Amino acid sequence: MKLSVNIDHIATIRQARMTNEPDPVYAAVLAEMGGADGITVHLRQDRRHIQERDVEILRRVIKSKLNMEMAVSMEMVKIALKYKPDLCTLVPESKDEVTTSGGLDVIMFADKIQEVAGNLLAAGIGVSLFIDPEIDQIKACHRLGIRIIELNTGDYAKNAGNSYARLELEKIGKAVNYTKKLNFTLLAGHGLTYQNIRPIAAITEIEELNIGHSIVANAAFLGLKQAVARMKELLVC
Repeated sequence: MKLSVNIDHIATIRQARMTNEPDPVYAAVLAEMGGADGITVHLRQDRRHIQERDVEILRRVIKSKLNMEMAVSMEMVKIALKYKPDLCTLVPESKDEVTTSGGLDVIMFADKIQEVAGNLLAAGIGVSLFIDPEIDQIKACHRLGIRIIELNTGDYAKNAGNSYARLELEKIGKAVNYTKKLNFTLLAGHGLTYQNIRPIAAITEIEELNIGHSIVANAAFLGLKQAVARMKELLVC
């Protein structure tokens, strides 16, 4: 199973002081040295952490896959077309949220998603949709012709350790089985940590996990390269 490391929180530390360190690009290089198969950044419309210049430099520097998370907006499309990340993951975005709080409602915003995704795909940029593990949402992705999805593991992660975790894991399992029938490329992520990762890593149909906060948090004690390497070890079941 592959691991894409989200380095947003490195940029969050930098922006807290509005200075030039820690450098997300250096973090990306260390993550690759630790075994990361890709680098994920969320270029938010309010630019609260990752900046456009980070995306520009990352595109030139990293050797692995660059995944740019973005709102469903033409402003973000223009930036993506300029820097050509390998993959753009469309996510819901609210200025009041601390982090992404749920999956994209593909049913409600189908027309807008189709417009944005169409522009990206026409430029040769891969498109993934971040959705909750719900059959109706998966069907909506299929109708739009999107063939890469990232399942939101947030509800599982926040319930890990209590009785609801099993139910959330079963829900993810049903979603995984349905996506494979439709030949989706399947990714997953949100809220995953060293403590709750094993049951998700055991789902062999998932090709890649996106993990950020837990790795950056552990990097404060272990160093980023070591924190990434430790997470990669947990993905081998």
